[in-house]
Amino acid sequence: MALPKLTKSLKGITAKRANAMLALTGSPFWQEESYDHLVRHEREFERIWNYIEENPVRAGLVKECSEYRWSSAGWATGGSPADLGVRPT
Repeated sequence: MALPKLTKSLKGITAKRANAMLALTGSPFWQEESYDHLVRHEREFERIWNYIEENPVRAGLVKECSEYRWSSAGWATGGSPADLGVRPT
């Protein structure tokens, strides 16, 4: 499957479920543009990874990225304190 088709499908499914969970209707869930590029160096990958993990902190959801329940940031320390031992199946 081509990446644009896969992205459109993924965004459609996740937008529908998220809007239902959040009781939102009538406004777009995703931004119109998409941004992608080839990551060529490990240092660039780490910068992008860290930027993504810090999103919940910038949004004011948590004080530390490892506290965000659905973040990979807690993996190194055994998970988020919010999980209390709960792991995805």
